[in-house]
Amino acid sequence: MTASARAILPGFAEGPVLACEEGLSFWGGVDPAHARVIDTHHPLHGARVAGAVLALPTSRGSCTGSGVLLDLALNGRAPAALVFREAEDVLTLGAMVAARLFGCGFPVVRVSAEVFARIAGARRVAIGAAGLDIDGEAVAFEAGDAAEIALDARDRACLAGEHGPAVQRAMEILVAMADAQGARALCDVTRVHIDGCIYASPANLRFAEEMVALGARVVVPTTTNAISVDRENWRAQKVPEAFGGPASRLADAYVAMGAAPSFTCAPYLLPDAPAPGEAIGWSESNAVIYANSVLGARTVKHPDFLDLCIALTGRAPLSGVYLAESRRPRRIVRVDAPTRVDDAFWPMLGWLVGRAAPDRVPLVVGCEALCASQDDLKALCAAFGTTSAAPMLHVAGHTPEADLAAVEEADTVVLGLADFRVLWAAFNAGAGPVDLVAVGSPHASATECRTLAALATGTARIATIVTVGRATLADIRNDGTLARLEAFGARVVPDLCWCSISEPVFPPAARVVMTNSGKYAHYGPGLTGRAMRFGSLAQCVETARTGRATEAPPRWMG
Repeated sequence: MTASARAILPGFAEGPVLACEEGLSFWGGVDPAHARVIDTHHPLHGARVAGAVLALPTSRGSCTGSGVLLDLALNGRAPAALVFREAEDVLTLGAMVAARLFGCGFPVVRVSAEVFARIAGARRVAIGAAGLDIDGEAVAFEAGDAAEIALDARDRACLAGEHGPAVQRAMEILVAMADAQGARALCDVTRVHIDGCIYASPANLRFAEEMVALGARVVVPTTTNAISVDRENWRAQKVPEAFGGPASRLADAYVAMGAAPSFTCAPYLLPDAPAPGEAIGWSESNAVIYANSVLGARTVKHPDFLDLCIALTGRAPLSGVYLAESRRPRRIVRVDAPTRVDDAFWPMLGWLVGRAAPDRVPLVVGCEALCASQDDLKALCAAFGTTSAAPMLHVAGHTPEADLAAVEEADTVVLGLADFRVLWAAFNAGAGPVDLVAVGSPHASATECRTLAALATGTARIATIVTVGRATLADIRNDGTLARLEAFGARVVPDLCWCSISEPVFPPAARVVMTNSGKYAHYGPGLTGRAMRFGSLAQCVETARTGRATEAPPRWMG
């Protein structure tokens, strides 16, 4: 192994080492108010990141982590420095925005595996202009690459401020991010999906309103992610003004910049979905993974804030899975799949594959004989994004680029039913009372709502909430599905989703939540402080009717 280190963002820092061999999502994984790790499935659960030299292989999970990190920096609770072993964009971008726009940056360093291992075993690390001091042992920074990024005439005009100060800042950030990624050019994108409209912290609002004040306007068609309130009804729902007001202002800011008020975390469900090979600029982890994996479109998992920079310029760093070579599988995941499964199989598979391939694009084999619907693949991609930093996966027999040749050094891991049983136990704490059924993480499709309505005979005994995008709500209202769900006792809420919901829309008295989402089963305990149960859509309906979760796993699990 070669000892090397590169300063992605220079600076001076010193602190105790907090290291882990597992990536971390700052959104849903770190509480910005207390700087503690809240992901109950993570080895660092309970640790405090403030003031530490945080060493991770890379980040994972949500694109909103950049907003959480910016909030930590603005309030003096950020890590002293970030050290990564692999390429990393989300937290790097948050640190970059903190430094460039708000003057509260801190170092970000990328190191070789040998140096990472030394840092992980150290007590303290200091970072200076020339390199690292690891418990008194020096590691010098490598000289930066002097190669320039190729910019066209419009890019240079943007950098010179000829299109206004907002576009100038956006292009400055894009060029800096391209340099950090090793990109040597920018590419055009046809459309953007904004993730930064979720009110993860006051930092998101501060950034957006500053860009509005600078005259920012999007130049390519731009959709908006789920937000943190039902935009038209939050006051009637008794959401406190202290939260609902800023959350609504954040949504308004992006609409003021020209983004469409789609407010969905599943933009692939909207009409005119991206075409195979189309270069797009999407944020929202599940949407990025679905677009690359299922649609065959091309987008890096862009961090919050960079999404707006791309929308203001129509340009993105030409890196990662925009390039054909980076889409090739780097790990084969062989699944000993049963012959018949229900819909609980797919989110569990996604979570397990993400854990097996936390930092590389995998190819899943062994599930070719199984039937997978659009909703199954949606659930798979969302759960994969909770445990992997990769922006896509291939599933033989189900995704369009699964025949891409794996790289020569690709290895193989095997998943069996024992792995599914262990995960089922982690997602479920046995039979018992349930207070709330949660469907729609990511947003439920119209087809999923119709399936739910067909299952929903009788009457729900406990609170049952389905979150959807506005377009889906219009569809199910027109065909009578909404009326059938409401007759069962379900409540259908637009705009927000389970990863951004807050009390009192989330019933305050609820202590145990049942969901069919692998993503929410993972993040839910940390986000809500509640116990979670997980199962198929049919099991969710049965729990809604009875108020109890079953202890028995699905029959296919053996």
